[in-house]
Amino acid sequence: MQNPQTIDAVQSMLSDTGYVCGRALATVVFLSLRLGRPLFLEGEAGVGKTEIAKALAASLGRRLIRLQCYEGLDAASAVYEWNFPAQMIAIRTAEAQGGADRAALQKELFGPDYLVERPLLQAMRPDENGAPVLLIDELDRTDEPFEAFLLEALSDFQVTIPELGTIKAPEPPIVVLTSNRTREVHDALKRRCLYHWVDYPDFQREVEILHSREPGIADRLSREIVAFVQALRTEDIFKKPGVAETIDWAKCLLALDVVDLSPELISDTLGAILKYQDDIAKIQNSEAARLLKEARATLDAG
Repeated sequence: MQNPQTIDAVQSMLSDTGYVCGRALATVVFLSLRLGRPLFLEGEAGVGKTEIAKALAASLGRRLIRLQCYEGLDAASAVYEWNFPAQMIAIRTAEAQGGADRAALQKELFGPDYLVERPLLQAMRPDENGAPVLLIDELDRTDEPFEAFLLEALSDFQVTIPELGTIKAPEPPIVVLTSNRTREVHDALKRRCLYHWVDYPDFQREVEILHSREPGIADRLSREIVAFVQALRTEDIFKKPGVAETIDWAKCLLALDVVDLSPELISDTLGAILKYQDDIAKIQNSEAARLLKEARATLDAG
């Protein structure tokens, strides 16, 4: 599929995959595709940063390549490694046969047959369906040396393997970087990208998102769920629930054949939306009843 030609087309394209996208985010996605610039998304966990890369890959018919970042990730782990066990077997086989040409054997051992491609190298390879979508997820978990390496890789869309030389992408991949902002990412990397802060959605958009992911949910229940979760986000808790938790909670309630929320039911299922025991203990029982009352009052007033 060709890249969308308008911002409205971006919204429609993503909506077809179940991703409800506001116009501001659709605009920066459109510009990223049009200009060939990496897209840098920051925001709280669970607001849909990772999902937009999945939606882009699905809607454009492109391969999704995901690099999940973690502390200690280095360039070698992100680009390639050699299949050491297979190399050792080849060496022993050559020794057993005797008379092996050492130069030829070395060239074979460090050739494509023994190369294990990691996400960044995979993203540089040609693909019959077009350039893949490269998701570099939770970049803030890595350290500055990896950022510096990534800056070079994303500037030229090429990587160097000492034994094989430089490999350059015939067509730059569609790059989406995400960060939960547990630390600041260096400005030099941000300047290479188009930036967007992904915030929690407003009430109506979150209801739309919930219906797109769970079409069978009753309208009244979906509105109660969203109103309660949004009230919960105003509380002084350690980890506010994201949209992902809203969807998870709705799935749990549907599995329980729930028609209407109650304080007791909320207390029993808080583990679907809150992930820390201190938060769960704080919202149990009377607090759940208070928040549900506030949520229903907001719905009645609207």
